[in-house]
Amino acid sequence: MQQHQHHHQPHPTTISHATGERYARGLAKLQQIDGEGGIKVVEGLADIAPDFARLLIEFPFGDVYSRPGLDLRSREIAVVAALTAMGNAAPQLKVHIQGALNVGVTREEVIEVIMQMAVYAGFPAALNGLSAAREVFAADDEKSARPLAEPRALVEPA
Repeated sequence: MQQHQHHHQPHPTTISHATGERYARGLAKLQQIDGEGGIKVVEGLADIAPDFARLLIEFPFGDVYSRPGLDLRSREIAVVAALTAMGNAAPQLKVHIQGALNVGVTREEVIEVIMQMAVYAGFPAALNGLSAAREVFAADDEKSARPLAEPRALVEPA
């Protein structure tokens, strides 16, 4: 009966050992890819949808990202392309652009992937993707005190 009173939370005996392994594997993969940004997303769901936060870790990161068929670099390139093409996922795109950089994708590769999406998703989606990339690169530069990779002629008035 106690299970029915708290129907929104799984009963402790229904949480399997496999679920615990998926969560642990997913959390490790999330931290490897997205670092602090991914953890903030999950923590931001704790008060409103803790079950969704758990699913977000277990399925995409514990199951899909942990598969052997693609390396993390390739997976993040695919995610940046997909989120750019969707055109309505700017917060997620920013997290995954940073994730792509974290796993070895270069800024130039990120830009090329986003530009290619203009062919499939249209110029507005690509422009929004480039704007997201600019924000991520600027925050990354600020964080690491690295100079901008882009030539100064592109940011100075003509």
